[in-house]
Amino acid sequence: MAQAQLLFPQDFLWGTATAAYQVEGNNRNSDWWAWEQGDGRILHNQKSGLASNWWANAEQDLDLAAAMGTNAHRLSLEWSRIEPEPSVFDAAALGRYREILQGMHNRGIEPMVTLHHFSNPLWLVEKGDFNSAVVVDYFRRYTAKVVDVLGDLIPKWITINEPMVYVFMRYLNGAFPPGQHRGWAGALGAIPNLLRCHAAAYHTIKDKRPDAQVGVAKNMAVLQARPGSSALSRWWAGRVSWLFNHMWLDSMHNGRLHLPVGRRTIPHLAGSYDFIGLNYYTRFYVNFPPFGGLLSDKWEPGAVISDGNYGEIYPTGLFQIIESLLPYQKPIYITENGVPDKEDRLRPSFLMTHLREIWRAISFCYPVMGYYHWSLVDNFEWDRGWTQRFGLIELNPETQERTWRESGRLYQDICHSRSLTSQQAEKYAPDLLQTIFCGQAPKNGAAPTKG
Repeated sequence: MAQAQLLFPQDFLWGTATAAYQVEGNNRNSDWWAWEQGDGRILHNQKSGLASNWWANAEQDLDLAAAMGTNAHRLSLEWSRIEPEPSVFDAAALGRYREILQGMHNRGIEPMVTLHHFSNPLWLVEKGDFNSAVVVDYFRRYTAKVVDVLGDLIPKWITINEPMVYVFMRYLNGAFPPGQHRGWAGALGAIPNLLRCHAAAYHTIKDKRPDAQVGVAKNMAVLQARPGSSALSRWWAGRVSWLFNHMWLDSMHNGRLHLPVGRRTIPHLAGSYDFIGLNYYTRFYVNFPPFGGLLSDKWEPGAVISDGNYGEIYPTGLFQIIESLLPYQKPIYITENGVPDKEDRLRPSFLMTHLREIWRAISFCYPVMGYYHWSLVDNFEWDRGWTQRFGLIELNPETQERTWRESGRLYQDICHSRSLTSQQAEKYAPDLLQTIFCGQAPKNGAAPTKG
């Protein structure tokens, strides 16, 4: 039988992504470790414990990543391990990270390293974390140490993961430690310091490693008013979308932060990025008036919703977001994209439909250079604990046993062939044959294809 095939560029990066706290285990100097010890802070009072046991045995999963055919992996470093006390750097921890990074190179997997992925040393929290200007010098010092010890193994860097998610969840929502609802005053106070930290890290890396590529991982969602909404609602949705999606990027681009309550110029910020890391998961409708929250968790009839009401599966949105990034004229990496799906009913379709949107973007000559699926193995999902499973490979956190999911086998086929094929669709997601290979738009996202 003839096979239809959507080919990706030969130099395209096929990767997976993880975050240190979610996979390493026993990060006892982290604010997240202290946070999860209290009751009611993590769903079902679950604990990370060993997590995915990466600190002791990351190489096991790197073997799986290599077998999957990936040639890239995004990981983060745990600041609390590297600097457990102010100005005290742990040589053993840095040595372990060097082993992990070298292990990636040995397996033909290119590292992309994130310096800050939601978690902080306990001592930094005591000093005010990102609500205090002192954090900038601490972050610069931490970055310099990492570059000095590990920089020769790291070609690509992410300074800060999802800064606006961090701000919303830490200061507005209170779901992240320290659980203080500091309101908009706290949020708007943290954003300038986060930008200063980014600029400090960017220039520290570039001064020491001029050939390194440095960017941020920016979570972006399709944020829009409901169909048939008023002009006022559509205007409001546009403002919310700008605040969450583009305010940070605009600031990095031109060096000026335009907050809803004021403007300021941040030294050394303009142009401080070599690429954009895009984390894309879903679409939300925006509430107006915003009583009860900015975003709606009510979806249109027929929408496919992932486990735990995490969000609507909306692959077309990925193409839309990529298009919105073109004015920045920078390479784009999809640094996170995935779906919580313990039974693996949705993930095969999710993979193929979202990768089809990336292929479509590349066919328009949009500069999408790589894809990092979230995640390689199931991990501890912050305030949702073990209730949400994103892994291409299933993890039993009690026994640490790994089991390949069908979606993992599909991604293996995609990585090895560097393409989407009709045979893959027939095997893993037969409902998508017409959608992917005959140009039909997906209906209400990626429909389940398995029972």
